[in-house]
Amino acid sequence: MEKSLSYISISHKTASVTQREVFHIPKEEKKDLVARLCETFPDISGLLLLVTCNRTEIYFESLTTPAVAVRNFLVCIKSSSSDVEISRLFKSSDTTEKTVRHLLEVSSGLASSVIGDVEIVHQIKKAYHFSIELNLQGSLLERAMQTVFKSHKRISNETLFRDGTTSMAYKALKVINHVYDKALVKEKRILFIGAGDIVIQLFKYNSKFNFKNIYVSNRTEEKAVVLAKRHGAKVLGWDTVLRNDFQDFDIIIGAASSCANLVKNIPTAGMDLVLLIDLAVPCNINKDLSRNENVLLYDLDTISMDLEETKEKRMAAIGKVGDIIGEELLVYTEWLQKAPLRAFLAEYKILVNQKVVDYFETDLEEYDLKTVKTVTDRVIRRVKRRTSPSIPLEEIDAVIAEQVSFL
Repeated sequence: MEKSLSYISISHKTASVTQREVFHIPKEEKKDLVARLCETFPDISGLLLLVTCNRTEIYFESLTTPAVAVRNFLVCIKSSSSDVEISRLFKSSDTTEKTVRHLLEVSSGLASSVIGDVEIVHQIKKAYHFSIELNLQGSLLERAMQTVFKSHKRISNETLFRDGTTSMAYKALKVINHVYDKALVKEKRILFIGAGDIVIQLFKYNSKFNFKNIYVSNRTEEKAVVLAKRHGAKVLGWDTVLRNDFQDFDIIIGAASSCANLVKNIPTAGMDLVLLIDLAVPCNINKDLSRNENVLLYDLDTISMDLEETKEKRMAAIGKVGDIIGEELLVYTEWLQKAPLRAFLAEYKILVNQKVVDYFETDLEEYDLKTVKTVTDRVIRRVKRRTSPSIPLEEIDAVIAEQVSFL
């Protein structure tokens, strides 16, 4: 029985932020989840766990485990409800080609909430490194990742699809410019909550906006201190955040992992407008705060919807990106179809190698392993050129003698 590569996915295309955050898997829970998955489904030999602010996806290589079983497993451990409607929030496939196509569309940015997002391929690369650490790269998955990286390089080199910046962090900073008067925005007091990838991106893109009065707070204060020193910001104690003591902050951007409902109270007395931007999953900011007339709240869904700036050159490049994905998927499929031949040749090569050794031991007094390998490889190349998959055993000695004569 041959292995197949399957996937399950819940994303912004199938579910709201509130629905997605139920299935968000914090960093500290990933290893345990993968261990439980592999224990429950022992035929899984490769696995990629992709968790971003917009999607939770599991790609897995197995002999018999169907995607629906992995989906039900995730629903069971992450949701208190077994409602059939929850299952409908997921996309899935048990076909290797369809799974690889989905992975290519995700990694390229075609499936992102902002078309052409470049951060996603780095998140996939990080997820794959995690798979390698757990020795779960698998052969089908490993080849799929090679296809992802080759496609990414081609899209960057052959199209305009990567031009411009479209990350959520950049969009969040642009919201600030949209909301506040240009003359006053530089004076606004801004708080970044968290110190992970999103906050690092916020500081990175702030070089384009030049907001000056920035504070950063994080559970591990050392990380906040490092970021503050590096970017000329100030540190706000985590205890202050837990107390919701946000006096005089005009703008709060939540990006802390595993901190649901962290911001529950905002002092608005004397404030014209408080802007809250929630980039976290689960959400850091209580949505009820948006009922206050002095509060403006953006979450991941609204920030994508309100600030979608799809450039014409990106839209024009979509067709070319699709062509590249199709071409690389075809290469993968051809490789997949040759898997039985590769397995046969691997076993056949062992047989040929032993026949070569026997030939040298019988007919020659001296030989070395390098010569044995050279002759074996030449015989195998002859096999690959034949229409039939092997040379009859009685003919191998003649082929070996012929190849030795060419040395």
